Amino acid sequence: MKRTTVIIGLTGSIGMGKSTVAAMFRKLGVPVFDADAEVRRVQGPGGRALAAIEAAFPGTTHEGGLHRDRLGAAVFGNHAALRTLERILHPLVGEAQSAFLQAHRRRRAIVLDVPLLFEKGGWRHCDLTVVVSAPYRVQRARVLARPGMTRAKLAGILKAQMPDREKRARADVVIETGRGRRETWLAVRRLVASL
Repeated sequence: MKRTTVIIGLTGSIGMGKSTVAAMFRKLGVPVFDADAEVRRVQGPGGRALAAIEAAFPGTTHEGGLHRDRLGAAVFGNHAALRTLERILHPLVGEAQSAFLQAHRRRRAIVLDVPLLFEKGGWRHCDLTVVVSAPYRVQRARVLARPGMTRAKLAGILKAQMPDREKRARADVVIETGRGRRETWLAVRRLVASL
């Protein structure tokens, strides 16, 4: 009998602990595709997206990759500009994700770590969706502790993302990260064991 790979879609709003949970999956031997890391790679030095980004947003790239602040200023709050950037990045990330799926097709389970899993329809390609969540006060404290983050930036990011309560309602599994790392670890371990 042929074994099929369980595709787990992992998501969560900013500051919810998604990267921590992804690292826990990796520690338990489950391969993780990190969509954000792939975006950084294609925008980094020699990245495949740089020429198209520069053509669409002149002055936002340099030899070492991307001027993040300049590109951020060009797209933040501008839906048309953001869609343009997404049309450049999403196909490249999609290619990398397809290669990841092919490389790990014999594994029992794999994780697709995608911040906008529900917003962009990626959940349709998953067998199981996992939302990482924490109380708002915990999320806010985590995010505001990041360098360069402001309350206004956080508000803008949250406005662009699906609300946490909606993600929780759509999820097959919710992993709480506001109760401490040990509780989170146990929840991830239980999930992996159940597969």
